[in-house]
Amino acid sequence: MAQGGLDKLAALEDKIFRNVEMCKVLRQEKADLLLEIERIKQDVTALKDENSFLEKKLLKLVADREELKLKVEAMIDAIAMLELEAESLKK
Repeated sequence: MAQGGLDKLAALEDKIFRNVEMCKVLRQEKADLLLEIERIKQDVTALKDENSFLEKKLLKLVADREELKLKVEAMIDAIAMLELEAESLKK
């Protein structure tokens, strides 16, 4: 009977040891995941900053394009007027 009690105690010891080892592994995994979360947060912040920069750049490019469009249209109108004047002078 004493042997049966010792076997149960040894089995319980093994279970406790395995649980302690599992807790160590889980703690390390948790620490690794927390580091990964921090890296991802930093990446998200950097991407948000880059997105904001690119949005501003895009707005400036759109404004520049509109300005150039107006200038080209004005030049085309001026050319058309000059052509009309040239034709009227020929007559």
